[in-house]
Amino acid sequence: MLNTGEKSPEFEAESSLGRVKLSNLRGKKVVLYFYPKSFTPGCTREIQRFVELYDEFKKLNAEVLGVSVDSVETQKRFSEKYGAKFPVVSDKEKKISAAYGVLNDKGTSAQRVTFIIDEKGVIRSVLKNLKKAEDHADLALDELKKL
Repeated sequence: MLNTGEKSPEFEAESSLGRVKLSNLRGKKVVLYFYPKSFTPGCTREIQRFVELYDEFKKLNAEVLGVSVDSVETQKRFSEKYGAKFPVVSDKEKKISAAYGVLNDKGTSAQRVTFIIDEKGVIRSVLKNLKKAEDHADLALDELKKL
């Protein structure tokens, strides 16, 4: 798993809002959160909390990207159901999850990990092993306020 101080790996992928390229977000802070599977209870609570706090992220010049290995069709349905205004990325080939070192032990899905990336593309914080999935959004917002 990547650590604080490392450069965030570049990626380009399909999302609920079209094609996303990480380097196009340089100059903004990025909250890149990985989650295991759309429409499961924890992942649902997590996206709902990111949606609730999205305007707060925008005020801090930050963009949110959610990533799982689900198909782009699933990501679109998940995003639409919960009103996500941010891209929910499909990593069906697991390349992004592998690059960030967050694939689970079986290699079947991403672990629940959130990376806070600064305007230059450097990872400034890594959130993992949190008891509640929805805490990722609140703690990510706290970390952004420190940058």
